[in-house]
Order: sequence, then structure tokens, then C-alpha cells
Amino acid sequence: MLEYVNLDLALPKEEYKKRLRPLQQRLYELEHAVFDAKIPVVIIFEGWAATGKGRLISLLAERLDPRGFRVVPITPPRTAELRYPWMWRFWLKIPARGQMVAFDTSWYRRVLIDRLNKTIKKDELRSAYQDIAEFEEMLAADGTVILKFWLHISETDQKKRIKKLRKDKLTAWQVGEEDIQQNKRYEKYANFVEDMIARTDSPHAPWTIVESTDRYYMRVKVFETIITSLETHLGLTSSLKAKTKPRRAAKEMKGAVNA
Repeated sequence: MLEYVNLDLALPKEEYKKRLRPLQQRLYELEHAVFDAKIPVVIIFEGWAATGKGRLISLLAERLDPRGFRVVPITPPRTAELRYPWMWRFWLKIPARGQMVAFDTSWYRRVLIDRLNKTIKKDELRSAYQDIAEFEEMLAADGTVILKFWLHISETDQKKRIKKLRKDKLTAWQVGEEDIQQNKRYEKYANFVEDMIARTDSPHAPWTIVESTDRYYMRVKVFETIITSLETHLGLTSSLKAKTKPRRAAKEMKGAVNA
């Protein structure tokens, strides 16, 4: 599946600048429409380390009302959280009615990172997938809009980005041991990702694979996907014009890490 993703897709910088502000404005309008309709929205961001996920989420939040939009970063469970069922901590972070919540990684680390680290057994993995399916089905049945994004880059590109981040003292802290192991075992991790998408992609909680070699293309695609999905759910006419055909990305991605 992932090997067929076209990672050469890109947008010219000037076109990106022209399109970003209207997309941010439309998302702001939809935030208020979601609030008025009392619809909870869950936006999940998963992907390879060093894809620029943090900057992407920052751009989403930049022009939104903080009373209606919340970012939840997910870290490994702490000591107290380990005393409860593993999904307990995620139940505490779901959006209220009319609120949008963006998860910077999510409950999917259970079937990805834990699996890579071999801290989850086969029977626990099967159980985790069942827990996730029931969790998302329950949220959707209650009216929650669920959008899930996998930000995809190549093994070579990820290696270059991690190296660049580690080289700069100001960004070295962003790279953890999990990120390094992810790149070293890229192929195995990619198999885990494909398994995850195959098992958990559904009409009520769909996955969108985002070609993320070019950060401009990645950001615009995510904005447009969220906007289109919310407009459809709210029964609104699409505000998006015909998409401009993307150009192919250059082989050497200059500034791929920096925003």
C-alpha cells in the first residue's frame, strides 16, 4: 500500500501562500459552525518522525478560537495511568460537544510504537485493535466526526531530516530514541502501519494518507481534507475551488525540516 504513494507531489511556495490564509479562514468559520451544531470533532495525526507534524498542528490552531480547539499531545503512559485500563486516559481527552480536538499521536501508539518496542504481546495486540474499533464506533455513534491522518515520507528522506534535526542544538531535543529506531527499522514499521490502516479504516473513522515530502503540499491537503469532511457532515456547500495540479517535488528537499 504505502509503496504506491506518490511522494513526489508538491506545491510551489507562492501558491501555498496564496491558498493557506483562505483555508485557515474557512476552518475558523467551520469551527463556529461545529460549535453551533454541538458536534464533537476528533482529528488524529500519526506519521513518521520528522514529518513536520508539530508545525502542521500549529498552523491549524493559529487562527482558531482556543475555546473551541484543543491540542492533546500523547506521550507514553505514566505510572498512575498504568493502573487503569489502557484506553482510560484517552476517554478523559475526547472533545466536548461542539469542540475540536487534535491528537498529536494517539491511541494508535499502542499498535505501532509498543509493537515496535516489543512491549505488547500478540493477544494484547488483538485486544488493542478490538478496543480501538469499539472506542471509535462508540464515539461515531454519539455523533463525533473522526478524521485520521498518516503523514508519509520515505526512509531516505526521514533519515536526512533526523540527521539535520540532531545536528542543530536548538532542534536536537526533538529527536528521541523511538524516532531513531523507527528509521532504523523503517520497513518493519511500515508493515505495522499498513496493518493498522487495513484493520481500522472505516466509513465512520477513515484514514487519509498524506504525501509529506513537500511540507506545503502536506499542509494544504490536510486543511482541505478537514474542511471538506466538516462541510459534508454539516451539509454545507463546499467552499473549495478545483484543486490545482501539484508539481513533482525536487529530489533534494531543501528546508524540509524547518517551517
